[in-house]
Amino acid sequence: MTLASDSRFRGQRVVVTGGGGFLGRLVVEKLKNRGVGEVLVPRRVDYDLTHEAAVERMYDEMKPDAVFHLAAEVGGIGANMRSPGRYFFANMAMALHLIEGARRRQLKKFVQVGTICAYPKFTPVPFRESDLWNGYPEETNAPYGIAKKAALVMLDAYQRQYGLASTYVLPVNLYGPGDNFELESSHVIPALIRKCTQAVRDGSRSIECWGTGSATREFLYVEDAAEGLIRAAEVLDLPTPINLGSGVEIAIADLVGVIARLSGFAGEIKWDSSKPDGQPRRSLDVEFAANTLGWRSMVGLEQGLAQTIAWYREHRPQ
Repeated sequence: MTLASDSRFRGQRVVVTGGGGFLGRLVVEKLKNRGVGEVLVPRRVDYDLTHEAAVERMYDEMKPDAVFHLAAEVGGIGANMRSPGRYFFANMAMALHLIEGARRRQLKKFVQVGTICAYPKFTPVPFRESDLWNGYPEETNAPYGIAKKAALVMLDAYQRQYGLASTYVLPVNLYGPGDNFELESSHVIPALIRKCTQAVRDGSRSIECWGTGSATREFLYVEDAAEGLIRAAEVLDLPTPINLGSGVEIAIADLVGVIARLSGFAGEIKWDSSKPDGQPRRSLDVEFAANTLGWRSMVGLEQGLAQTIAWYREHRPQ
């Protein structure tokens, strides 16, 4: 493990894939504030990173010193069930071509964002990084999770054989202003915010939620995640997986109650138990990040939800 100062990327050219996205926009902003020489964001319309030729052209044209790979194809449970093959291929192909390109060009650093979906379905709570290989992921998101976990194996192999410096972070479910609120592809918090605010707007007396509400999740405010990601990239040069989370576990039924209250929805919540709950429990041990990076999340769940609901009300389609 190599320690580095906050000026680690000062003056460098850094590519951020997915830099126009939910997490990526904040990572780009924070890198610029840290004195990065130039932050470059490859747009999908110009560079389809699932194709090797596009990745090669991106490297040739942008000439980065380091890459932060945030781009991903992913959705909620429904989207994962509809597109398991695409999600495996797209995420595996992007990592494969980008890491190989970084190796060939002898980049100073490759930063890979993984996923909590990579953990085994019945991982003991709280999830510790040492549990990552102790079983198969929850079935509905296993293709996505395994593709992301394969990137960890590739980075480890490339560090041992070629000396490629890298960082691998495992952020828990993110939320916050600017999230994806699309009906077909949103994750649990934006989907629930959309449902509750729409119900208030329409005067509906009930909303329907997937599953039983018994599954638990942990959530991390997106700005906290961006800070943790950059801090990990500044400190770690080996792809040792590191959890980024709040350390707070909440049942989905309780989460719905909080979002309904903050949204002003007082109607009935109906549960469709024919739909899957996903992984039974999800909560992280975040002590490695605290001890290694000196980083902890700062924004509490209720505060973050209130800020996210306010953002959605201001920006939702009329």
